[in-house]
Amino acid sequence: MSHSVVTRFAPSPTGYLHIGGARTALFNWLLARQTGGRMLLRIEDTDRERSTDSAIAAIIDGMKWLGLDWDGETIYQFARAGRHREVAEEMLARGAAYKCYATPEELDEMRELARKEGRPPRYDGRWRDLGGTEAESDAIAQGRKPVVRLKAPREGETIIEDKVQGIVTFPNKDLDDLILLRSDGTPTYMLAVVVDDHDMGVTQIIRGDDHLTNAARQTHIYQAMGWDIPAFAHIPLIHGPDGAKMSKRHGALGVDAYRALGYLPEALRNYLARLGWSQGDREFFSTDELTEAFSLAQVHRSPARFDYAKLENMNGHYMRAMDDSALLAQFIVALPYLPNGEEIVAKLDDAKRAQLAKAMPGLKERAKTLIELADGARFLFAERPLEYDEKARSLLNEAGRAHLAALAPKLAALPEWTAPAAEAAVRAYVGETGAKLGQVAQPLRAALTGRATSPGIFDVLETLGCDESLGRITDAAGASIV
Repeated sequence: MSHSVVTRFAPSPTGYLHIGGARTALFNWLLARQTGGRMLLRIEDTDRERSTDSAIAAIIDGMKWLGLDWDGETIYQFARAGRHREVAEEMLARGAAYKCYATPEELDEMRELARKEGRPPRYDGRWRDLGGTEAESDAIAQGRKPVVRLKAPREGETIIEDKVQGIVTFPNKDLDDLILLRSDGTPTYMLAVVVDDHDMGVTQIIRGDDHLTNAARQTHIYQAMGWDIPAFAHIPLIHGPDGAKMSKRHGALGVDAYRALGYLPEALRNYLARLGWSQGDREFFSTDELTEAFSLAQVHRSPARFDYAKLENMNGHYMRAMDDSALLAQFIVALPYLPNGEEIVAKLDDAKRAQLAKAMPGLKERAKTLIELADGARFLFAERPLEYDEKARSLLNEAGRAHLAALAPKLAALPEWTAPAAEAAVRAYVGETGAKLGQVAQPLRAALTGRATSPGIFDVLETLGCDESLGRITDAAGASIV
C-alpha cells in the first residue's frame, strides 16, 4: 500500500476541539484514508502561556469520539524547539536569515510611519545587510538581544497553487522579513510549522483559509532551505446561521458540546463532511462512502453556514436507521455526558436495560437527539406515585379517572401481558362504553408516563410490565388531580 500522501492535523491546545478544527481534521483524515496514506497529529503547544494539558486531552478525546484516528505517535511541537533553532542557525549560515537588533521603539516608529503613509505595517529590513558591521558591534556592546529574521525575497511574486482557492498570487513587497527566532532564542510558530511539516514528510496541508497568507510566507522558508513545498488546500471557515464568522454567540462550539447535546458521532461526521463539500444533492454517506467520494476539488471556496436544524434532522435519520441494540449501546455510553444523564445511569440495572431495549423502536421514532431519547425514556425510570405534567393533569379529569378505574380490572384479567392483548382489551372496553379511543388512551398515557406524549401506549404497557402498569393506573384513577 502506498504511503505517498501524508496529511496532518495540527491544533493549538488553547481550548476544546472546536467545530471548524474538527472539520479540518476530518478532511485530512478522509484524504489520507482514501489514498492509503497517513494522517499525523501534531499538537502546536509552543504558546506556553495558553497551552494546557486539559485542552490537549479535550482535543484528543474529541477526535477519538468522532472516530478520527491518526498514524504514529502524537507529536508535540514544543518538544522539538531544539530542532527548530538548529534550522534557524543553518539559515543564518547560508545567508538566508540575519540577526536584527531593532529595538521595540524603532519597530513602533516603523509602524507609526506606515500608518501615517497609509501602508500596512511592515518591518523595513534595516538589518538585512548589517551583519559583521560596526552597527552590529555597537548593538552587541549595548547588550541588545537580536531576533533572527528570514531574508525574504523583495522582488517578484509568490504564487500558491491551492487545491481549493485556485492560483493565489502575493507580491513579495507585501511580505516582510518574518521572525524565525525571538530575542530569547525561542522559535516562532512560522518556523516551527515549516520544520515540523518537512521533518514529518507532510505532502498535503489542509487547513483554514485564514492561513492563506501564511502559506506564502512559509513558502519562503521552504525555498531558503531548498526543501520540497507541500501541496496546499485552504478551506473556508465555518460561518454561523446568520453568515457571520462562527463564534460563541452561535451556541455550542466544541465537539464536547455537541456530544452533550446528544448528537451521534456518525451524524456529526457526516454533517461536517457535507459542510462546504458536496456531491450533488446527496446528504447521507457512510464512512466508507465518504472516504471513497471525498475530493478537495469539490470543496467550496465560500464559507459554509452551520445549520442546527439540518444537523438535528441528520442526527434523527441516523438514530432511526441504527440497529436498536447499537443505538442502546451508544445511548448508555453517552448518558454521563447528557444533562441529567447521571440520574438514569444510577437506576440502570439489568431490568431497566431490558426495558430500554424493548422500548427503543418506539423511542427512537420520536427523537432527533439522545437528549430527546433520554427524555422520552424517563417514564421507565419514574417512581410511583408519578408526577404529572400540566397536560397529563388535564387528561386525568373526572371522566378520565373513571375510564381508568373501569379499565384496570379488565387489564388485570389478561391471560398474557402483551401489547396486542392490552390493545384488544382497551378496544373492547371502548366498544362496550361507546367512548372514543382517544378518550381512554390519552388518560391511560398520562397515568403510565405522567405526560401527554409517549411511544405507542400499548407498547408502553408491555414494556412497563403488568405490576408497574396496574400500579400506575390505580394511582391515577384514585388520585385527586388539582
